[in-house]
Amino acid sequence: MATSFLHNDKPTLKKHTTAVAYANLTSIQEMFIEDKNSDINFKVVDQAIDGEIVWIKYTMRSDSKPGIFKLVKEDNQWKVDHNGPRERGPF
Repeated sequence: MATSFLHNDKPTLKKHTTAVAYANLTSIQEMFIEDKNSDINFKVVDQAIDGEIVWIKYTMRSDSKPGIFKLVKEDNQWKVDHNGPRERGPF
């Protein structure tokens, strides 16, 4: 998901995100696009399961601090979902 976001691969991004997350991410995508050959150095540093939600803490080369993805199961596939402003997750 992170690679498709940074490399402007909208079909793959859409496949791995919910409709709300896709709309939010594509609205800001132009500010973050990198060369398609760039290595974003994405690494999962922690994960937690909270019922029907999975939280992923990650690092990337372009961020100075870790980020967090919220995943939900949709159509039998885990997809990145929108984190609401009050949702902090377990990290």
